[in-house]
Amino acid sequence: MKMHGLEISVKNLPVLDKGFVPMAAFCRDFEASAKNGKEIAVAVERNQGQIAVRRFRIHGTAAMREADAVYVDRTVKMLLWAYGGFKVMIGGDDEIGAVIAKAYAKGGSREFDANFMARVYERPFEVESLALCDIPAAKSSAQSVGRNVDGCRIGFDAGGSDRKVSAVVDGVSVYSEEVVWFPKTNADPDYHYQGILDAFRTAASKMPRVDAIGVSSAGVYIDNRAMVASLFIKVPEDEFDAKVKNIYLRAAKELGENIPIEVANDGDVTALAGAMSLEKNNILGIAMGTSEAAGYVDGDGNITGWLNELAFAPVDLQEDAMVDEWSGDKGCGVKYFSQDSVIKLAPRAGIVLDEALSPAEKLKVVQHEMDMGNKNADDIYLSIGTYLGHTLAYYAMYYEIGDVLLLGRVMSGKGGDIIIAEARRVLDEEYPEVAAMELHLPDEKIRRVGQSVAAASLPKIG
Repeated sequence: MKMHGLEISVKNLPVLDKGFVPMAAFCRDFEASAKNGKEIAVAVERNQGQIAVRRFRIHGTAAMREADAVYVDRTVKMLLWAYGGFKVMIGGDDEIGAVIAKAYAKGGSREFDANFMARVYERPFEVESLALCDIPAAKSSAQSVGRNVDGCRIGFDAGGSDRKVSAVVDGVSVYSEEVVWFPKTNADPDYHYQGILDAFRTAASKMPRVDAIGVSSAGVYIDNRAMVASLFIKVPEDEFDAKVKNIYLRAAKELGENIPIEVANDGDVTALAGAMSLEKNNILGIAMGTSEAAGYVDGDGNITGWLNELAFAPVDLQEDAMVDEWSGDKGCGVKYFSQDSVIKLAPRAGIVLDEALSPAEKLKVVQHEMDMGNKNADDIYLSIGTYLGHTLAYYAMYYEIGDVLLLGRVMSGKGGDIIIAEARRVLDEEYPEVAAMELHLPDEKIRRVGQSVAAASLPKIG
């Protein structure tokens, strides 16, 4: 296939989406084509002066200007949603820098991304063009978080439909409970606060003391503060700033002034639970449910503080790829690794879904068709597996991946096995350089660790 003047070679295409243009294949063929071209760099700065950098070559010719611009645009987007950042620096090409600055300005194609990052980091978003030699060096300050089992700990997992809390003493759960709640539909921040505090107090009552509190919660957390979180989506912005940003810190203080607390994104805690159970590091966790949620544990066993919001990261370059309603961009992970992907592919497989059904109910219809032996349903999961194989090779450009833990309702049942087998085949055939990564469904050992128990291990004591 040919796109933006570049010939792209793809051996494996999804059976239900022959127009798919995988990012990994585009990047591989772009880099081969531009190997003698012009060197440039992209750097993204996030909190605490941390900087992510990618240096590469573009063609630097008028004939390939469109391909160059697309490659840089997608690189900036991936850096932002994988690592996070409030400042983008383009080194070595002022014209490309101007294209990126326009995209991230008010009214530009990436205005959503700029506004999101500005809110997360509480800094104005900016794009700067620099000389190549002025691009700063990469800097990261990942801290050892998790796998602490000493003392009396509370582990709290804030889900969208239920909240889980565990009392953990020297690494052993002595009490756990799940309570149904409705955080996504409640606009009163005191409702959320009281639910969190009740859970903390219940767990505390089961132990002689509380030495530390660990929290797993959907959303983006910087320095234990909620910056953007779907759990509190109905809370008005002024009340969010006043009562939600520090909600976990406030609740912890009710149990004692100096109790260590650590709040982490639920995707990162899922990856940590996998790392603890598998006794491995370099684990990328991907949950395919309402959206695509991700988390990562690095080679030192650390949660990095990166955003890992891969639902917004690029996957597909085809012109008529589905648009994400929130960001306004097309070809992003949420439409490929969530129930939206199943719903998108079902009509192409000849499975008619009642529009009156909720997305979760539509997914259940497809899963029922598979259980009843409808081979057309298999094609949906084969297609998602093809997406996944190509996309894991792309993620491997930004993450060092030894193992991938795959979770969520899309991965449940026979469909999960089909997805993994197909992704494995695509990796082996098209990307042998990264095919050594192992793909896992959660086994009983991983389930025993559990999200709330893994959360309890987040803080250090003393």
